[in-house]
Amino acid sequence: NKLLPSLRVKVFSSPSRGYPKATSSGRGFLLWGRLSIFASEFDNQEKMTNKPTVLSGIRPTGYLHLGNYFGAVRNFVRMQEDFNCYFFIADIHSLTTHPTPKDLQSGVKQVLAEYLACGIDPEKATIYIQSDVPEVTELYTILNMNAYLGELERTTSFKDKARQQPENVNAGLLTYPVLMAADIIIHKANFVPVGKDQEQNLEMARKFAKRFNRMYKNDVFPIPRPYTFDGKDMIKVPGLDGSGKMGKSEGNAINLFEEPKSIRKKVMRAVTDAGPTEMNQEKPEPVQNLFTLMEIVSEPDTVRHFNELYNKCEIRYGDMKKQLAEDIIKYTTPIRERIIAILEDDTYLAKVAKRGAEKARESAAKTLQEVKNVVGFKKLF
Repeated sequence: NKLLPSLRVKVFSSPSRGYPKATSSGRGFLLWGRLSIFASEFDNQEKMTNKPTVLSGIRPTGYLHLGNYFGAVRNFVRMQEDFNCYFFIADIHSLTTHPTPKDLQSGVKQVLAEYLACGIDPEKATIYIQSDVPEVTELYTILNMNAYLGELERTTSFKDKARQQPENVNAGLLTYPVLMAADIIIHKANFVPVGKDQEQNLEMARKFAKRFNRMYKNDVFPIPRPYTFDGKDMIKVPGLDGSGKMGKSEGNAINLFEEPKSIRKKVMRAVTDAGPTEMNQEKPEPVQNLFTLMEIVSEPDTVRHFNELYNKCEIRYGDMKKQLAEDIIKYTTPIRERIIAILEDDTYLAKVAKRGAEKARESAAKTLQEVKNVVGFKKLF
């Protein structure tokens, strides 16, 4: 790797998969290539400006789970090569649920470590913490002046949250789509990978961008579009409770950081039925969910084996669950080990966060200044 003149450290070659390699070394693990985030940064900067910009964020309200990984993060790793990527930790968004300061900070650190362990490369993408970029909240304030009460009250996300937490229907919940819009358009994002539950909020961001451009007769913002991977929707990873997708709030998830003992316990308690009564009968949703999980983490031969047993009415769900649990553990263990290693290195996390903030602020400041000029904010001194 090519190093900046001021960086006098020995840097090992980065692994081909784009994340620090974890190798057993006495106590814990040794992360290779940590400081390579600076190595070819300036060479990459010019190349990135010619690529479409993609942005995605995640709230630090829990561990990343299999649904996050297979539905989004694994694809983000691929996108780093072809897009100018901004991946942020939405700690301001999380304030709508009033986390304690301790929980907020630990959540931010955890998600940052998990992003890195999954393969998000700070040399290729901009990884930052939302609150480290104050330009976002300034743009949020300006956009709020052109967002109207009626349209915000009609959003599905607001109505859902208001029902779920009637004792805490705060203004942040109401203006959540405005802050999300600011997150997206401050970097003039062209694409936003979104799931079904966020499609309306992205449509609101598109509306606010168009409205600003129209009000001030200036095409400041490109209109962001939803991004789907390989022309398909993101993978929907089912939960263990028999219905719906895997999610933090649903309590039906398996986390990337989860210990093997806990994974086995959760999988063995997954919802099933009494078993098939007819040859080749259609699988009910809870059983199909287990097969879907198996298709994601297991070898094709394994899936085929249990499918054949099911179709012959010979399946034993206990055996299937044991196999599924071991396959999940086999898949998540290397990621978990990298998360542990990264969490132990505060210096590395600080460097990643600092450099991510610098890169994000550089982009955000340019956009915000353009917005201020268009709106009419002029300094008198």
